[in-house]
Amino acid sequence: MSEDDDPTVIRSLAVHASDVLAALEASEQGNETVLRVTPPFTGRMRARIHRVGPDGVTDGRDEGTGAFHLHPGRLIADTAPAYPRAVDTEPDGEYDVDTHHERHVRAVEEWREAVTDHLVDSVELAAPEGPHRVDVAILG
Repeated sequence: MSEDDDPTVIRSLAVHASDVLAALEASEQGNETVLRVTPPFTGRMRARIHRVGPDGVTDGRDEGTGAFHLHPGRLIADTAPAYPRAVDTEPDGEYDVDTHHERHVRAVEEWREAVTDHLVDSVELAAPEGPHRVDVAILG
């Protein structure tokens, strides 16, 4: 393994909060989306949003490229609120499409605001020698 693709040189990952939220929402809607860290690796790296193909790695190292794919759920604490499902935002009483839509949009907006308070400050990467913990710096 060359120094450029050795993940143990990584000390911290910078990731934009909006990328984490977008990846979480996309994954919840069935579009596997991850935060991707690509070699060459250095002490400080940036994780960027990446849509995973049908046979792609959704969490772990992509052996084909050497990149790390972090499932966005790994970047939020277990205490984070769950993504609101449409069934959870149905109006009480007589059903109305517009009311349901408005309630769901409002619930998703509230979820976005709340989940940013639950972003983690470190995460483990799988390295050949075993798990490697790195700091997470949230941008935005």
